[in-house]
Amino acid sequence: MTQALDSIHHIAISVDDIAKAVDWYRETFSCEIEYQDETWALLKFANASLALVLPNQHPPHIGFVSPKAESYGELKTHRDGTRSIYISDSANNAVELLDPDSV
Repeated sequence: MTQALDSIHHIAISVDDIAKAVDWYRETFSCEIEYQDETWALLKFANASLALVLPNQHPPHIGFVSPKAESYGELKTHRDGTRSIYISDSANNAVELLDPDSV
């Protein structure tokens, strides 16, 4: 029996101006704004979400929905209601593990 695959929730990239980046992505692609403020935005696409973050506010990262998130330490509750923890992969890239019950 095959084990269910984990899901990528979002990819986070750094931008200099959240509003300008949101406008560009909305003009270039068909997507919806899930959340936006002056420090970050989350754009929903058909298969995953794209987070736009300011370099001094959030690290560029990839976010996975993981039932094992709590096993890595205490989860932080974010403004959008999700709960997660940041870890590093073997190449020191930031990886966010999101609690499935919060997404």
